[in-house]
Amino acid sequence: MTDGEEFIVFGSPDIRDAEIQEVVETMRSGWLGTGPRTARFEKEFAAYVGAPHASAVNSCTAALHLSLLAAGVGPGDEVITTPLTFVATVNAIVHTGATPVLADIDPVTLNIDPAEVARRITPRTRAIVPVHFAGRPCDMDSLQALRKQHNLLMVEDCAHAVETEYRGRRVGTFGDFGCYSFYVTKNITTGEGGMIVTQRGEDADKVKILALHGMNKDAWKRFSDAGYRHYYVDTPGFKYNMMDLQAAIGIHQLRRIDEMWERRRHVWDRYNAAFADLPLRTPAAPDPDTRHAYHLYTLILDQDAVARDEFLNRMTLDRVGVGVHYLSVPEHPYYQRAYGWSSSDWPVAESTGRQIVSIPISSKLTDPQIERIIAAVRRNIFREAGTRMSATQEIAG
Repeated sequence: MTDGEEFIVFGSPDIRDAEIQEVVETMRSGWLGTGPRTARFEKEFAAYVGAPHASAVNSCTAALHLSLLAAGVGPGDEVITTPLTFVATVNAIVHTGATPVLADIDPVTLNIDPAEVARRITPRTRAIVPVHFAGRPCDMDSLQALRKQHNLLMVEDCAHAVETEYRGRRVGTFGDFGCYSFYVTKNITTGEGGMIVTQRGEDADKVKILALHGMNKDAWKRFSDAGYRHYYVDTPGFKYNMMDLQAAIGIHQLRRIDEMWERRRHVWDRYNAAFADLPLRTPAAPDPDTRHAYHLYTLILDQDAVARDEFLNRMTLDRVGVGVHYLSVPEHPYYQRAYGWSSSDWPVAESTGRQIVSIPISSKLTDPQIERIIAAVRRNIFREAGTRMSATQEIAG
């Protein structure tokens, strides 16, 4: 590392002048909250993923919560999901009053294993929440077969997977609801934000009402030049709506989505070539007839050769941002207390969560930054492996 070298931020957003100008115009318009730009973003996003309805919200967490509620999930129900995900997936289930049930992951794809899902289905199972981890689609044929066999609902967590396809179809359109994230580190961003896509108009109506206090008219419809309209509260809802300030960013991010995807694919391929000889596992190649979103680039370190947390610290000292996606959900104290979970009950997720590292793959990365990241990974892998080897030799001597 060179003194004064810039810190390479993990997941730095690729924001350009078009987004900035749209935000400025939104501020000048006087309409900052949910309004015409949000409606435009919804329409364009629905067209992009090939869904008839899209509803913008303030996060993917909100999208998951609202989707489960609109599906009728509640106390007494069980909902199956993966242990290798951000805790928001599980928390959304918890907040409905339902019981989360974890099914272990496939060791190659790191997605939920359909065979493990089948093992966890009981008469109380109401829904499956598959998470398309890192942008790789789940085995939707197998999950759809289970869904049909047991008459289950499906809410897809597509937080990593805006561009992801499975057999020529966008993920998020297989289930009853598809939920997307536009958080700052995601492939397209609105700073904070999310989207729900649905196949049925009545489901879209439900989530829109739930997202804004349970009101049957949003502010744009009440205060626009169409004339004032009274609202009525049909149900005690939430404050989960997206603002036009956020949608202003998303509109232009969506227009560049394929360009940014191509850049991340370039980074992905460069990493694969650079790390092929290291004591670690790079991500599995995308399956045929699928499209990977290239949202996360994960390294599974050889724990006998490399101490994961020390590697994370060394990368940070080299001014390269890194992440852990994720410690398995049962590693966290709350779920151990609430459900009596032990991470060892999901051994593949446990092992993966203790060895996994994510390195930057933003479309904003320059070629010199990519080479810096590669050099830092290689240097710190060999440093850690050498330290371990020296310690082993000293003990043996």
